Amino acid sequence: MEYFEITGGTPLHGSITLQGSKNAALPLMAASILHPGRTTLHHVPAIRDVDVMIEILENIGCTVQKDNGTLIIDAAKAEHFEVAASLGERMRSTIILLGSMLGRAGRVKMPFPGGCIIGMRPIDIHITSLGKMGAVFEEKDGMLCAETDGLCGTRIHLRFPSVGATENVILAAVYARGRTRIENCAKEPEIAELCRFLREKGAKIEGEGTSCILVEGVSHLRDSTYTLMPDRIVAGTYLFAAAATRGEICLEGMRPSDMESVLDVLGRMGAVYENRKDGFYLDGRKAINPLPVVCTETYPGFPTDLQSQLLATLCVARGRSVIRECIFEERFRIAPWLNRMGADVTTDGREAVIEGKAHLSGQMVKAQELRGGAALVIAALMAQGITRVYGSAFIERGYEDLAGDLRKLGAVISKKKAER
Repeated sequence: MEYFEITGGTPLHGSITLQGSKNAALPLMAASILHPGRTTLHHVPAIRDVDVMIEILENIGCTVQKDNGTLIIDAAKAEHFEVAASLGERMRSTIILLGSMLGRAGRVKMPFPGGCIIGMRPIDIHITSLGKMGAVFEEKDGMLCAETDGLCGTRIHLRFPSVGATENVILAAVYARGRTRIENCAKEPEIAELCRFLREKGAKIEGEGTSCILVEGVSHLRDSTYTLMPDRIVAGTYLFAAAATRGEICLEGMRPSDMESVLDVLGRMGAVYENRKDGFYLDGRKAINPLPVVCTETYPGFPTDLQSQLLATLCVARGRSVIRECIFEERFRIAPWLNRMGADVTTDGREAVIEGKAHLSGQMVKAQELRGGAALVIAALMAQGITRVYGSAFIERGYEDLAGDLRKLGAVISKKKAER
């Protein structure tokens, strides 16, 4: 097993360029299946989940060229619309292939989604919504199967503004007959990114960024080239790491408009920030203030994907903080590991109470999912002594070069392989 070895206590300082967005790259790659032609994507992050999606696309018949952050996907010969269990179980984002495969071929077979263990994350919203458009689902030999004689546009009201379900309905609606109206849809920037990308290919979509998206079905799409947005979750991870270590950093390529709730929290903690010509600057040298209550919410609220990083940072705040996780259950799995490092975190269901300590101490800890793993790295950066964070593969699902970026900012971190 590989791990990160981190010597803590060094404030982060310097400038780095942000990677492309994981949560935008995967839906856009799935969307490329819709068009039996070429899609070129720039600023694609070199992460494990992207590599898995490339394997899936190649298995269904696409050709994929990968070169220094650029993917060229040709879906002209895509015809095997089945996701192998060995691939699909490795990440949750395989579920967004439902909409694009049904739209392109009218059939799909895939395993139930894998990925991080952070709660139930049911897919019933996906199935119910696509069913209203004419898809018929069944479970066969442990696989999720769906077919349709032709998808039809309709009014769909999501019972919860699920990002994945919103993406699936948009993808399915591109070729559907008539108009699809999606109500109570997700407003995340990555949804808007998908809509902009599809419009570049010739889709007729409006309303992204609002709670109602309209899609008018078209008969064909065209070749296109698109550059991905920066990763706002990676940006938030580094901003919290800077605050946790009392450092100051500059992130090149960050879009502050996508991160207002995160910046509000950082400001309340005592960080000072400014959007400059050369990037987004954050000064975290002031003491970390505790936060009475922070609740995770759907966008534009505070993102659940940054809750763990905030939790780790608050372990050294001067006072009591409370975090309420309102999106996923089981997302406080890092609490025992933080307590092992000297933190005082008490969890009760969806609430965590953090009593700030003067410092943490280096220990051996283990990442069990993507964002929690990144949070343990933050804890290690501010701890006294050496920490080993095992399970680096989880972290590499979403971070292109976490160790390399942190070294550029002055951290003492290296990736090693455990001796057997």
